[in-house]
Amino acid sequence: MENVLEVKGLTKRYSGFTLDNITFSLPKGSIMGFIGENGAGKSTTIKAILNIIRRDSGDVKVFGRDNQKYDQDIKQDIGVVFDENHFPDTLDAENINSIMRRIYSRWDEKAFFQYLKQFELPQKQALRVFSRGMKMKMSIAVALSHQAKLLILDEPTSGLDPVVRDEILDIFLEFIQNEEHSVFLSSHITTDIEKIADYIAFIHKGKLEFVSPKDELLDRYGVLKCGLNTFEQIDKRYVKGYRKNRFGVEALVEKAKFPGYTVDEATIEDIMLFTIRGDKQ
Repeated sequence: MENVLEVKGLTKRYSGFTLDNITFSLPKGSIMGFIGENGAGKSTTIKAILNIIRRDSGDVKVFGRDNQKYDQDIKQDIGVVFDENHFPDTLDAENINSIMRRIYSRWDEKAFFQYLKQFELPQKQALRVFSRGMKMKMSIAVALSHQAKLLILDEPTSGLDPVVRDEILDIFLEFIQNEEHSVFLSSHITTDIEKIADYIAFIHKGKLEFVSPKDELLDRYGVLKCGLNTFEQIDKRYVKGYRKNRFGVEALVEKAKFPGYTVDEATIEDIMLFTIRGDKQ
């Protein structure tokens, strides 16, 4: 399967934090959810992919080309949305359209105004009167209006109400109906990731804990709830993490290794929390 994004051995060092040897790939036509707690290295990874910061070592290829050598060409085919609006609040949609058509060689003015209509965004009101959700929709409209093949999104649904979040997630799902399109979505809202992602990459304290197809991950793991005596007798090789409480033990386990036990379905949030906060043997 052709990869639209390939990251190999990506390392970036700061005082007090290191993005440490990150490696993953995003197949064309799919959505990868990039999860991790605040400060885990999600934004640093995205900035390195976009060549906003210089990596210390490793390789990043977008559309099969080095992201530093072919920086300008690659960015014509990428739509980017950050968690904060980066347009001056004095601009309105018509101002933004005038600016973007000078930046992107394939800027589609008709598509842009069609997205504004779909998102119910006014054309002649300054951004300063927009709500956070409206500003995010504006950023997404811009990202979708220059025939981008890859969307890179850094916390695009953070701080939005559930209705707006759901609407935005549907936009991303609609985007990848074209098999030439792909999405790399960073978020700490694991329910959003679980709804739309094909692949999950989990970063913790600058290190990549795992990369996996989402369905395989959910099929593999479950949450075992049992008494302390039962927990002491089970094979700990298949326990990813556990938490003791006054009622007994909850453990993230490999479901196939525990026939005869009651093992609940795990969520992406369960897998993330047990991995980073659960006790280990």
